[in-house]
Amino acid sequence: MRLIGHKTPGLPFLLRRFRPYLCNCTMAQTKKIRVAVAQMTSINDIDANFDTCARLTEKAAGEGAMLMCLPECFSFIGAESLSIAEDMDGPIMLRYCELARKWNIWISLGGFQEKGENDKHMFNTHVLVDDLGNIKTKYRKIHLFDVDVPGNKIFKESAFTASGTDIIVADSPVGRVGLTICYDLRFPELYHQLRFQHHAQILLVPSAFTKITGQAHWEVLLRTRAIENQCYVIAAAQTGKHSENRESYGDSLIIDPWGTVVARLPDRLTTDIVLADIDPSIIDDVRTKMPICEHRRPDIYEKKKD
Repeated sequence: MRLIGHKTPGLPFLLRRFRPYLCNCTMAQTKKIRVAVAQMTSINDIDANFDTCARLTEKAAGEGAMLMCLPECFSFIGAESLSIAEDMDGPIMLRYCELARKWNIWISLGGFQEKGENDKHMFNTHVLVDDLGNIKTKYRKIHLFDVDVPGNKIFKESAFTASGTDIIVADSPVGRVGLTICYDLRFPELYHQLRFQHHAQILLVPSAFTKITGQAHWEVLLRTRAIENQCYVIAAAQTGKHSENRESYGDSLIIDPWGTVVARLPDRLTTDIVLADIDPSIIDDVRTKMPICEHRRPDIYEKKKD
C-alpha cells in the first residue's frame, strides 16, 4: 500500500507516450499496473464534489495510476438527486470526461444520476471513461436498495430509480473489468456471470454503504466476491456525514484474487486515495492452481425439476 504524497515529475508524459502500447497488451504480457481508489464525502454541491474529485484524480495521475476509481454518488448526494439527473452528454458528465482527458487517465465514475425514461425515475449509472475523455461503457444498477436497515432507517431506492437490465464488462489498460454498484455486492450470481460468462479479471464495486451495514458486512462481502471469483476487487467508498439524515461507512479497499486486502486507507473517514499495483501473474497463478472454472457444474445447478 502507498498513500499519495507528491507527483512524480515526468511520469504523466511517459504514460501518455506508452499507453497506446499498454492498451493493446494482454494481461499476460503486461506487468503490474497501478490503480487508485478514492474515498470521499460527497454532499449536495456539484461544484464542491467536482473540486474534490479533480484534486484526487490529479494525485492519482501524478503517481502513475492508469485507472482512478470514484465511489457511488461521486458527483452529488442529496434529496434533489432526481431533479439534477441529466443525460450522458450533459454538463456534469462532460466535466468528468474532460478531467480524464486532462490527466490522461481512465476513470471509473461509480454511480451517476443519469436521466431516466420519465420524470419520476432516474438511473444509478456506473460510467467508465477512457484516457481520451470518451465514455467507454456504462452500467445501470440492477439491484436497488429497498431495505429496512436496523435502527428503523428505511431506504427505498426504487421510489426514484429505475433498475438496469444489462451485465457490463469492458477491456481496459488494467484488464477486463466488470462493473457493479454498491447493493449489487449482495447478489453473487451477478459476479459469477461477470467472471464465468464474461471473463472479468477485475470487479469494480463503487459504493455508499450505510454505516450500520458497512460495519457488519462491507469487508467480508468484498473479500468473498474476490475469493469465489478469483478476481481483483476495487471498492471505492463514500464516507462520513453527507447530511443530517445520511452517513456512509467508508473504508475503500483493493483486494487481490486470494482475498487479501492489498490497499486501504489508514482512516476509513478521511478523504484521500490509496494505490495498489494489479499483478496479472497473481490472477493466473490463483486460477491455475485452483481451477474452479473447470470444476463448475452448471449442468447440475441449472437442472430443472420435473
